[in-house]
Amino acid sequence: MRKRMKLKELRQAKGMTRVQLSKAIDVRVRTIARWENGESDMFLKTAIMLSTYFNVTLDEFISL
Repeated sequence: MRKRMKLKELRQAKGMTRVQLSKAIDVRVRTIARWENGESDMFLKTAIMLSTYFNVTLDEFISL
């Protein structure tokens, strides 16, 4: 079973658009869309950076 990131939920809870997040973390908007839609996986380093950015643990960032 593929794990799904809680990126979209965290981004929306913070009131951010994909464009705003893209600028904040210096990643292309399309890449964020692919992560949110489960079309591609992110590197562990990126997942750690995003969990820190959203102030959640890595375990909280990743869910089934």
